[in-house]
Amino acid sequence: MDYLGWLVPWEFSPSLVAAFVAASVLFIRGQRVHRVTKARQFLFWTGMALLYLSLHTRVDYYAERMFFIHRIQHLVLHHLGPLLVMAAFPGSVMRAALPMAWRVRLRDFLRTGAGRALVGVLTHKYLVPALFVFLVLVWLIPSVQFYSMLDWRLYRLMNWSVVISGFMYWNLILDRRPSPPAAMSPGGRVLSPVLTMAPQMVAGAVIAFTESDIYPLFDLCGRAIAMSAQTDQTIGGLTMWIPAAMIEVFGLMVALGTLMRLSAKGRLRPEDRQAIDRARRQINADKTAIGS
Repeated sequence: MDYLGWLVPWEFSPSLVAAFVAASVLFIRGQRVHRVTKARQFLFWTGMALLYLSLHTRVDYYAERMFFIHRIQHLVLHHLGPLLVMAAFPGSVMRAALPMAWRVRLRDFLRTGAGRALVGVLTHKYLVPALFVFLVLVWLIPSVQFYSMLDWRLYRLMNWSVVISGFMYWNLILDRRPSPPAAMSPGGRVLSPVLTMAPQMVAGAVIAFTESDIYPLFDLCGRAIAMSAQTDQTIGGLTMWIPAAMIEVFGLMVALGTLMRLSAKGRLRPEDRQAIDRARRQINADKTAIGS
């Protein structure tokens, strides 16, 4: 088998390559200024590799022709890849790699009304989680899925939208600071994954247990693997239901660790302390639901 052939892009994208090269160069240059632990480096490069493999290799061919592979692709693009990258806390590292003049301009821009508005949108504690869920569910509407898989412009918009919303969401949830200056409170960061995973689990269960073929597009285009539509659809629904929920539980547990660390330092509000008990109960409930 030609394993290197899997790395050949199914559809070459200069903008995607440029984005990956720019991010990689900035992270490497930033390490000369900031000390980055081996664990953070591992998280960053693993996340970047998974995103690249999902977006710009032959995996994309199979994602266009098998529903369950398409759901695995979006699991990486929306959940796992952005979670790993943001767990490396690359923002300060990449900012340190910029030339001094660029850093000054960036600082000055962020102090303007437009800059504050942009940061407010990108870190809004209600908008970002809502967008995170919306961009999973909207692309699963059968008619939307049909046209997005046939039109390359909509297809790229779909993939880029889930990646960007994933970065925005995990940047919010994995923030280790108290609020303020963090946009979301430590307790809110623990409860948010509970709220965002619920509709995704429901959608995954509905897809998995629906006996009719919801997405005939994959038969129309020709399935890349000999598999019935029902089996393909069931595996795809289970991918949304179980692995996606497990990744969100992991993010929840990281946020819970931050909450408890801040609590030990006496840097929490009373309502955040109450979130600890609620989160613990929900984790046990989610483990039971996933196990069943």
